[in-house]
Amino acid sequence: MLRRVAVLAIDGLPPFEFGVACEVFGIDRRDTGGPVFDFRIVTAVPGPVTTSLGFELTITAGLDEAEGVDLVVVPAHGTGAVDPAYLDFLRSAHANGATILSICSGAFVLAATGLLDGRRAATHWMHAEALGRLYPSVTVDPEVLYVDEGSLVTSAGTSAGIDACLHLVRRELGAGAANAIARRMVVPAQRDGGQAQFIGAPIVERPSDSLAGVQDWMVAHLDRDLSIDELARRAHMSPRTFARRFRAEVGATPGAWLNRQRLLRAQDLLEGTDDTLEAIADATGFGSAAVLRHHFARVLQTTPTAYRRTFGDRRLA
Repeated sequence: MLRRVAVLAIDGLPPFEFGVACEVFGIDRRDTGGPVFDFRIVTAVPGPVTTSLGFELTITAGLDEAEGVDLVVVPAHGTGAVDPAYLDFLRSAHANGATILSICSGAFVLAATGLLDGRRAATHWMHAEALGRLYPSVTVDPEVLYVDEGSLVTSAGTSAGIDACLHLVRRELGAGAANAIARRMVVPAQRDGGQAQFIGAPIVERPSDSLAGVQDWMVAHLDRDLSIDELARRAHMSPRTFARRFRAEVGATPGAWLNRQRLLRAQDLLEGTDDTLEAIADATGFGSAAVLRHHFARVLQTTPTAYRRTFGDRRLA
């Protein structure tokens, strides 16, 4: 269970990437239905830590105060060497069962521990080539937002760090917890990271507003059989133009995006209701429990029943 979280404050840290971890894990959101974490910020030598913008943070907790945490977050740091104390701490924390999450160039710190050897990893696209060159045993994927290797999660730059943090919350605590955090942050609770994941998005992600009305209508009518022809008519486009425009603006085909929204709704119903699988399949447009199970297995690598058992509201049992 993800409860105790430590963030490393390493000299030269960029304030935004450091702030991402503090925003997601460091705020008590119980008043809006979100989780609360036992959160601490630690550094190798307590005292002033210089940021990449020149101002200093005063960190009073040493690495020993992060013993036994469930998650260690390594914010961006650049591509240079760090105090070996951080590497020893990360190796020890991982050996003791902690998950390690790196944001942006924090992957270089994680790679220096040797923990990423033989694994896939993500980092900012500007640093991907250098990471692969310095650590040839790491398979660097420059295309994805984040890579989940179980106890090791690496993410690309800036906002992808938010995606990875919310993904971990969703993976460990369920879509409801991730949604609650995302609502307060006013960000989408899910962007595909490039691998199977528990997903949930209370805010529909749109690069532009030209298809906003159609997307809203699709989400409001998930139980219907929505054809490209019908959607194109609502967008006042030909089917071919609509399909091309949708993929260009949303980053997915209409069918793929629609299936994702249906899965999101199904997850929400599995968490918050005791509706049967047939009723949920009907309400989300999958048509039958068998089809619902197929999509859960293909995309989320689990079953609806297992998902409900893990994340369902215990008061409904």
